[in-house]
Order: sequence, then structure tokens, then C-alpha cells
Amino acid sequence: MDVFELAELHIAQEGMNCKLLFTSAQLAVTTDLGSRLWYIDVNGITQTDVLTRFWTSSDIRIELAAVTAGGRRFEGVGYLHPNVPHNAAAIRGEGALSGY
Repeated sequence: MDVFELAELHIAQEGMNCKLLFTSAQLAVTTDLGSRLWYIDVNGITQTDVLTRFWTSSDIRIELAAVTAGGRRFEGVGYLHPNVPHNAAAIRGEGALSGY
């Protein structure tokens, strides 16, 4: 499993495009039975309006662009699962992760 510390994370969905502000975020990429899976855990998100939007929506699919602390860029599509009480979110990747 490879783990990357993220410095930036941009998400987009149906006319919304924003840079998430957070205290920490990690991208984990793993290969299981020949399939590559990826996940992002984001903590300390200050934009409660964004979390609430996904908490109340049935459409949680997003496009994302991420930059690691070392400058490496990734892009993909995923599903944002908000944790409003903890100002956090988990993003489950769908399909390929460009840049990996």
C-alpha cells in the first residue's frame, strides 16, 4: 500500500468547484486481488457548508484533483462521504487514478 500526504484537494460537482481547506489529508492506494483501489481521508475541513451539502445529498459523486506535499498530482472520480460532526470526510475512489 502506498500512502501520500496531500497538500491540496480540489473537488467539483454540478457547478460547484472548490478547494477544500483541511488540517490533514492522506491518499492511500492499494492493490487487492489484481484491482487497484484508492481512498482519501480528510480531517479538519473548515467548510461546513460543503460537508452539509454532501450530507443532505443523494449524489455524492465528485471529480477531484489532488497535490501531494511533494508536488505529485493526481486526478480521479470518487464518492465523498462526509462526517459532519468531526469536520471530516472519506473519499472512495472509482476507477483509475490519473498520475499514479
